[in-house]
Amino acid sequence: MKQVFSFCFLILATSCANIDNSKELEMDKDILKSNILLDRTEAERLLDLPLKCIGNPFPYKAGHTISKAEDLDLPQIHHPAFYGCFDWHSSVHGHWSVVYLLKNFKGLPREEEARTLLNKNLTVENIQKEIEYFSMNKYTQNFERTYGWAWLLKLAEELYTWNDTDAQKWYKALKPLCDLINDKYIEYLPKLVYAIRVGEHSNTAFGLTFAWDYAKATNNTALQSMIEKRARDFYMEDENCPLSWEPSGYDFLSPCLEEMDIMRRVLNEDEFENWYKKFIRANINESNLVPAEVKDRSDGKLVHLDGLNFSRAWCLYGTAKNIKGSKKLVTIADQHLNHSIKKIKDGDYSGEHWLGSFALFAYKSRSELFND
Repeated sequence: MKQVFSFCFLILATSCANIDNSKELEMDKDILKSNILLDRTEAERLLDLPLKCIGNPFPYKAGHTISKAEDLDLPQIHHPAFYGCFDWHSSVHGHWSVVYLLKNFKGLPREEEARTLLNKNLTVENIQKEIEYFSMNKYTQNFERTYGWAWLLKLAEELYTWNDTDAQKWYKALKPLCDLINDKYIEYLPKLVYAIRVGEHSNTAFGLTFAWDYAKATNNTALQSMIEKRARDFYMEDENCPLSWEPSGYDFLSPCLEEMDIMRRVLNEDEFENWYKKFIRANINESNLVPAEVKDRSDGKLVHLDGLNFSRAWCLYGTAKNIKGSKKLVTIADQHLNHSIKKIKDGDYSGEHWLGSFALFAYKSRSELFND
């Protein structure tokens, strides 16, 4: 049964709920009154993080393969749009964070500064240089596959769906790079024989999920069809995903939950319900899915686990729209988001340069749970 419910829920409010109790989605007033809200104060706090780094070229991890001496250059030369926030993909989703916050909170104190940075970085000329990087040598053609590609399309989706003059200008500048990434997905996915099932950047399910969202938003049926086909190829027969094996020490994505997140998109409602029952046989509960602990936030790998808490949360919020027992999933997601949200702004660059984006996407997924 399609889980449809309607009520008004503002991202800045904690009330105004009118649930249709005849529907299967099991929410209650306690969840609606939760203090897990992206309010204006929190938006200002989280905006500080990307603004601290998207215009700051150092420190920077290039991820760059050199085939000749001329290939060795500073990040601003290779990546004039996305040279900050330690690495390319973090810069991209730092830009997404800025766009998302400006889009949803009008008149933030640092809005003018933020728009100035976006105007500086997201230009036709800078994006052309980003495109050229992919053909600099044979080693750069698959740069950031597919994690960075996915975040690039998520940034583009956010711009595309924003009725704002600047946003449409930035999207127009970005679109040629999106088209290149689209072509790379179409070329790459048929060659990938086996899904990559890890908890870090190369996770296939995550790379498919954000690309699907972009394709759906922009009515890109070719990319959607390719993603659906490959997701079914990779995951349709999966059963009894071993949640007890998670997390690994450096995870910021859950192999089980990311797979769940793409399948809820590409399968119809009945298919997903049947698939979900086989996939999570042990069911998801508060004993087998607890927030991950970080012992040292100055360690760039160990702090990944804060990101895992946020990405688990967004997967659970999304799945809560599709299956019975949703209240339990939302409760567990809230626990994960709550566990790490106050810890990400601690003055250490290891987490600050990227965790805000993950927190924001978890907030976004929670708000969509109540708005859809």
